[in-house]
Amino acid sequence: MSDAGPPSAAMAAAAPTAPAAPTAPGARTADPSPGTSEARVRVFRGTPGNEPHFDEFDVPVEDGMVVLDALHWIQGHEAPDLAVRWNCKAAKCGSCSAEVNGRPRLTCKTRLSDFEPGEEITVEPMRAFPLIKDLVTDVSWNYEVNKTIEPFTPPADVPQGDWRWQQEDIERVQEYRKCIECFLCQDVCHVLRNHETERPFMGPRFLVRAAGLELHPIDQADRRSYLKDSGGIGYCNITKCCTEVCPEHIKITDNAIIPLKERVADEYYDPLRWAWRKLRGEGSGSGERVELPVLQGEPGAPEQAPD
Repeated sequence: MSDAGPPSAAMAAAAPTAPAAPTAPGARTADPSPGTSEARVRVFRGTPGNEPHFDEFDVPVEDGMVVLDALHWIQGHEAPDLAVRWNCKAAKCGSCSAEVNGRPRLTCKTRLSDFEPGEEITVEPMRAFPLIKDLVTDVSWNYEVNKTIEPFTPPADVPQGDWRWQQEDIERVQEYRKCIECFLCQDVCHVLRNHETERPFMGPRFLVRAAGLELHPIDQADRRSYLKDSGGIGYCNITKCCTEVCPEHIKITDNAIIPLKERVADEYYDPLRWAWRKLRGEGSGSGERVELPVLQGEPGAPEQAPD
């Protein structure tokens, strides 16, 4: 309980005499300051099993504002029940992923100044994942896939203090570790986004993780069978859309997926290797198959929610 005394006369005079009436979604609660510009923001609203729609808001714009700032303004002034996932607001946690004008982006890294004056800004949830509420989707499938990847496996007979590798080898795999798991690459991937197959596909984020392990200079595990049979690397047709949306600028296609495809092709589709294995009576070297979960459920938002 506060020890402060009663409010001053000035404070008492400024206090409202009655509670303000609730404001309907999309209605203005206060006029912007003179000279302040506004952005028209359309926000997806909906929960599973209910008809989705868009609410429109006129958000006052200040220098340096990002889309996440606009969503926070909407929460604070007009729609306190708007569901938005975020954490660091520094483009490092990967929590605030959404689709802005149809493009997967981090809302904390997308400036309002990136859009033309008067351009309408539409914010929707990631469509590849099941909807929870409004802009929040269920991305837990990704963590289940991650559990199936064989972890880093150093040589058992070499003490950690004796591990040695070249700096250029470490620089190569360091790129893959920049991933912040925003899952924008998963969202934009056409195989996952359109649910084109009932077979599992690990998606670009986990092809990046597999590359960071497979290309590590002292890792001893062989994940080629897993990539081919469980991870579904053959489904990727290297359109590079995942690379285009990566906020950490990881060259997902060129530096991760293509090298893994080459390793799998060398092992399983090289005719000379196949003939040599046949002559020696060897198998293809495939290990026990790991079953990945298949991404289930409706996408986070329909192609176009009704107004």
